[in-house]
Amino acid sequence: MGRALGILGCCLALALLPLPAAPRGPALRPRRQLRPGGRSADTACKNRPLDLVFIVDSSRSVRPEEFEKVKIFLSEMIDTLDVGERTTRVAVMNYASTVKVEFPLRTYFDKASLKEAVSRIEPLSAGTMTGLAIQTAMEEVFTEEMGTRPATFNIPKVVIVVTDGRPQDQVQDVAASARTAGIEIYAVGVDRADMQSLRMMASEPLDEHVFYVETYGVIEKLTSRFRETFCAVNVCALGTHGCQQVCVSNGASHLCDCYEGYTLNPDKTTCSAVDMCAPGRHECDQICVSNNRSYVCDCYEGYTLNPDKKTCSAMDMCAPGRHDCAQVCLSNDGSYSCGCYEGYTLNPDKKTCSGAITSSLVTTEESCKCEAIAALQDSVTSGLEALSRKLEEVSEKLQAYQDRQQIV
Repeated sequence: MGRALGILGCCLALALLPLPAAPRGPALRPRRQLRPGGRSADTACKNRPLDLVFIVDSSRSVRPEEFEKVKIFLSEMIDTLDVGERTTRVAVMNYASTVKVEFPLRTYFDKASLKEAVSRIEPLSAGTMTGLAIQTAMEEVFTEEMGTRPATFNIPKVVIVVTDGRPQDQVQDVAASARTAGIEIYAVGVDRADMQSLRMMASEPLDEHVFYVETYGVIEKLTSRFRETFCAVNVCALGTHGCQQVCVSNGASHLCDCYEGYTLNPDKTTCSAVDMCAPGRHECDQICVSNNRSYVCDCYEGYTLNPDKKTCSAMDMCAPGRHDCAQVCLSNDGSYSCGCYEGYTLNPDKKTCSGAITSSLVTTEESCKCEAIAALQDSVTSGLEALSRKLEEVSEKLQAYQDRQQIV
């Protein structure tokens, strides 16, 4: 008896092991610790709204007890969903050689009704027309008449296909058309399922959309994996967001942001310091000075910063102690120039003064008078010189006369 239980335990353990990546696809990698029964520890998590359609294989290869396991899997999946008319809507399709829509998206909006409907589903037996099932989902289930919400609502359309065999029709082109139409496809393979067909129908990335389990007896273990996928986890709270500074929760997703004084880089994750003194970013009247992700205002020489710390006013540059003028300071719109008292002239240094030359202070009128006087002086001088010459001639003649008288 003990040996039999040991063998049974080994078989169950082997059944839970994923097949190697090459022949069977990605291994099942639960990311949360499961409680007994396969339920996730934080069952209060709400999933994002979905229009979700299960497509289950009930061909002859699926034994009645195995099909019951599929229905348990569907019921447990429903338990993890935030079901409702405004949240997640669920439809179930059953297929073999034919396809049956067990109930569309518009029928049930509570978990109890959905699970009751699932419990009544019966297998169809012969054939495995997976392509036909996906085509029917596109044409008959994902329509507004059957409960699919309008595209403007941006509600994801999702299909989960559960099969244990190889499709007997062309699934690749049909699945491609469904994906092009915006339907996200997850493919779950059980036991003898053809992994290549699963990969053909599933959405990218394949390692997140293709799953495999050895038996229907452990298919319910996938519940936690799908729950993680569909759950609107607060990525910002988990700390797995990758944002350098600020993470902003956005429903099931997130956005990165930056502290004041920084801007988000093109990678949408990291931040760079902003030049707060760039045009249009500051309120300084004259000069902006960057200061540790902020800025302060300053003024040009000759101006002083007002109490508002933004605008500037002209200073009285001629106030005592503000200028270098030796004699006279002339204020000039935030600056100044120097001058001198009367009788002085400004030196080349534009600050000090020297005594002025008198002639340089003579007016134009006085200059004209001086010229007239000079001309008169020249005329008198010339007259005196001519008179002096006449006197000399007379003196010479008188001397000659006197000399002649002495001889006589």
